[in-house]
Amino acid sequence: MNVEYPCTIAVFDVGGTKMAGALAHYASPAAEPVIEGRRSVPTQANRGGAAVLDALCDLVGDVLSDAERPISGIGVGTAGCVDVRTGAIAYANELMPGWTGQPVAERLEQTHGLPTAVLNDVKAHALGEARWGAARGAQTCLVIAAGTGLGGGIIVNGHVLLGAHGFAGEVGRTPCPDASGDPRTCGNASDLESIAAGSGIERRYAAAGGDPVTGGEIAQRALQGEELARRIIEEAGSALGEAIATWTDLLDPELVVLSGSVCNAGPSWRAAVQTAFERQAPAVMHALPIVDATLKDNAPLIGAAEYLLDTLKGRS
Repeated sequence: MNVEYPCTIAVFDVGGTKMAGALAHYASPAAEPVIEGRRSVPTQANRGGAAVLDALCDLVGDVLSDAERPISGIGVGTAGCVDVRTGAIAYANELMPGWTGQPVAERLEQTHGLPTAVLNDVKAHALGEARWGAARGAQTCLVIAAGTGLGGGIIVNGHVLLGAHGFAGEVGRTPCPDASGDPRTCGNASDLESIAAGSGIERRYAAAGGDPVTGGEIAQRALQGEELARRIIEEAGSALGEAIATWTDLLDPELVVLSGSVCNAGPSWRAAVQTAFERQAPAVMHALPIVDATLKDNAPLIGAAEYLLDTLKGRS
């Protein structure tokens, strides 16, 4: 299917805490998309997956009502593993109870009459950074999102790698001996998310005798010189750096992009990432750029738009 420009796409980012929606406008195929009319509502995930899908459908309607131009389609980046063949949620953890199995693409297409493409939110984030952000111009890159959880997106030949089931890039499940015995949201132990993600930092700090505070507060305490906070932050960075070395051995990307709230953990975290990466990676890889994301909250929205465009162009 040919896409006519200028074009506008309704784009959405569904997380465990909030849902954001906006319009992504492309003046031409070569023009960077402009995000307009952003709206945000609480997800209220505890109400269950069906209620969340109802709320998303309402948000889509509100965003579409703001549009002053024809809409080419709907792009969604969402928490959970997405069956990219159907646009339904194949799996979501306990942060999104009842989200598993929700037919997101089918519901939005039926309700709003527009072609819809649904992608995991971290993959959408990666695609946004690859096309218009920190990895713009790169054909291969690895994007790591370290926030409450830990996810990844792999870009190959300028496109997000989906894998046979749409689950490629689930880097949080990478085994990590240093995390042995640590719990995580999917019930598994000894994986990277339980030490390197924000939720893991908070749990490990409290388990070591610290106050039950947010990851941001722990990072602040580390900056102020508290030894326990500094150790937990540096252990998180070190575990991530070693894992990046393993992934880059496998993928050989042009660069690695870091995003998410944990990336604000301060210079000791970033130094730990780099030191551990260089300790684990072969010398030939030490010059690999490890850079910060640039699109911030727009990344998953732009990535969702790009994925919808890719899907439309692939349709007969």
